[in-house]
Amino acid sequence: MSDWRIDELAQRAGVAVDTIRYYQREGLLGAGERNGRTRRFGPEHLERLERIRALQSRRFSLAAIHALLERDDPGALAGLLQGSEEATYDREELLETAGVDDTLVRDLTTAGLLRDPAEHGRSAYDADDVNVLRAFADLGRLAIPHPALVEVARIYAEGLDEIPAAGRRGVHVVDSHCWDDEHTQRFQQMFSAEAERFARDVRVIADYTQQRNLQRAVLEKIEEHGAATESTEPSTP
Repeated sequence: MSDWRIDELAQRAGVAVDTIRYYQREGLLGAGERNGRTRRFGPEHLERLERIRALQSRRFSLAAIHALLERDDPGALAGLLQGSEEATYDREELLETAGVDDTLVRDLTTAGLLRDPAEHGRSAYDADDVNVLRAFADLGRLAIPHPALVEVARIYAEGLDEIPAAGRRGVHVVDSHCWDDEHTQRFQQMFSAEAERFARDVRVIADYTQQRNLQRAVLEKIEEHGAATESTEPSTP
């Protein structure tokens, strides 16, 4: 039963009327039932608003929220899209928290490993992004030159299966200009003492890439499902 005006719905939900209208423009909330010159809303709209706000508080992007709202039981999918921790960061906070400079972030983004959070359903960077930046920075301290790190990022971003066999050599896939004899010698001297640290960093990068690829795939599929469902529904006059 739809008995509330939009201002009454806003009061019950604890949001502004403009927020409700914004959600309607974005396709997150229905327009309500027309009653004369006004539209009326009911408990189903209030419940929908509560779900939207709950997902927003977990820093999901609007695209992800829209996709998740179309699922009868979005809990498991939301868990896949969610990061390992609730903390979120904008770009400046990401740099400060990870302790890296903008050059590394820019180059990893260009390589396709670090992406806009919206691509995997998030509205901000999270702890997983911080951890992978720290892993790359740590590898840099293990005598691995910056161009080699960027090449590693590109390989993981593109997928090892898509790289020709001659190129699948992990951190050794670099041209001679970025991995010379001096770097090789320094790396060999340090590797035995730092093997565990090296393995940990590589594992962080591999796990991060796998998780982000899964998140993007999940978001893409549920968006496709939502689009297919909308196209088969009869239009309302």
